[in-house]
Order: sequence, then structure tokens, then C-alpha cells
Amino acid sequence: MTGPAIDPRAADEASAPHAALRAGESVLFIDRKEREYLRTLRSGAQIHIRSGSIAADDLIGGPEGRTVQNSGGEPFLVLRPTYAGLIPNLPRRAQVIYPKDVGTILLWGDIGPGMHVVEIGTGPGALSMALLRVLGPFGRLTSYEIRPDFADMARANVQQFFGEAPQWTIRLADAREGVEERGVDRMVMDLAEPWTLLPAAHGALRPGGVLIAYVPTVLQVKQFVDHARAAGFGAVQVIETLLREWHVSGLSIRPEHRMVAHTGFVIACRRLAGASADAGILESPVDDGETTEHDGE
Repeated sequence: MTGPAIDPRAADEASAPHAALRAGESVLFIDRKEREYLRTLRSGAQIHIRSGSIAADDLIGGPEGRTVQNSGGEPFLVLRPTYAGLIPNLPRRAQVIYPKDVGTILLWGDIGPGMHVVEIGTGPGALSMALLRVLGPFGRLTSYEIRPDFADMARANVQQFFGEAPQWTIRLADAREGVEERGVDRMVMDLAEPWTLLPAAHGALRPGGVLIAYVPTVLQVKQFVDHARAAGFGAVQVIETLLREWHVSGLSIRPEHRMVAHTGFVIACRRLAGASADAGILESPVDDGETTEHDGE
């Protein structure tokens, strides 16, 4: 017997942020130089920022988007953090995947509502939160993490900055020893030697499923791509995303002096039907001589 149907609109409304700030929420305080300070609103507590403090009770129940002053008279704009604003300020003991790369992972991974996604390596939970947002209440996320401290950190961050996530399961296990799930739609791997997971990924993904690997160096790209093509994966794409913001103030319009350049490579590939993960070398990588440059005739 099936249970009562759930209205997707009700689920969306339940997860939407309220207009008024609430106790327990984390908010950004942005100063005149656009420096950001992430703080949690706790009833009865003082929020210490720079040379002064602000009573949390003066903010709880009020709207975001207003400017307040600390006890030192310094003004701060108060806003709930967007995902892109949260990640650089996220409490962590491990490196996060930056928002520019998360966007690439979600789009090239073709990750959408209702899918079942397996994540290998949680880190501080930054990617986990992005996946949960995209999958929605009817999707499933299963995360494998070998380090208990990282798993605890991811749980705490997801609880604080995303909320309850009954559709999320963390397995404290080494995925190289096997992935329990089968017929998975998508898999995302963030670890030093992702090619060691290819047999497990092949067994877990359904034919046509998308596998994403995130690695920082070109040597890892080469190693992974060669192994993936030999292990029953095809349609390989390698992407690097560079992000440059612009300064706009009056007649001064120019690129910012600093940019978020190389952080990592996103590799996307598809699990092929009928191919075996231990079939050996399916085809030798060949330099086909293709180039996008003109011959200069």
C-alpha cells in the first residue's frame, strides 16, 4: 500500500526561508569595504564583530536586508547568505569545492530533482548541500566518507546551513571496498585517486549514468581519463572554469585585480552499456591531431 501523496508545493514552502530572521539562523554581516562576517543568531547572545557587538535579539524577528550598527558605531548590512556567499565562509577543516566548480558539476553532471546521486568524499559538506538543494525532497543523496571527523563536520554544516535532510544518508566507509547502491543516476567523486573507484562506480551506475570526478592537477586528469576509457566509460569531457568579477563604481569600470582562477578540473563521463569495468584497455588513447587554432595560411 502506498502512503498519502505529498504536494510538492507544500514541500517547497516548508523549505523556503521565512521573511523574518529566526534564532539559530546564520547570517552575513557586510561592512563598508564589503568584507563578510558569518555569524549565528542566538537568543540573548551578543554578536561580536570587529571593534563592537550587536545584540542578536535586536535582529531576531526583523527582516534581512537592513543596515545595523555595532556598539562601536560601525554599520553592517545584514543578509542571509546565498550559497555562493556561504561557501567561502563555511566552517571547515578540509578544502571546499568552490561555487564556480559546483555549478559546473551540477550542469555537466545533469543532476536534477528526484535523482539518486552517490557522493564519494563529503569534505565539509559544501557539495552535499548543493546536491540536496538540486535533488529536492524526492531525490536521494548517499555520501561515502572514510574519515569520521569529516563526516561529523559535514553533518553539522548541513544541519546548520541547510536544515533537516531525511533524503540524505552518510556511509562511514571506504568506497574502494565497494558501493552498495545499484542503478544510481549520478556519481560525484572528490578524492586524490578517483580512478581507483572506477570498478565500484561502474557497478553502481545505471547504463548512461553520469560520473563526475573533481581533481586539481593535469596528471590526475590524464590518469583518470585513460582509466575511465578502459573501464567502460565514454563521452569524456574535461572542463576548467575561471571566474573573474568586475569592479563597477561610477565611471570606474574594470576587472577586479584578483580572480578565482584554477581550482580544479571537472571530468564528466558516461557509464556505457554492455561494457565491463575490468575489460582491460578498450582503446588506446590516440592524439588525433585536432586543434582549434588556425593554420595561419
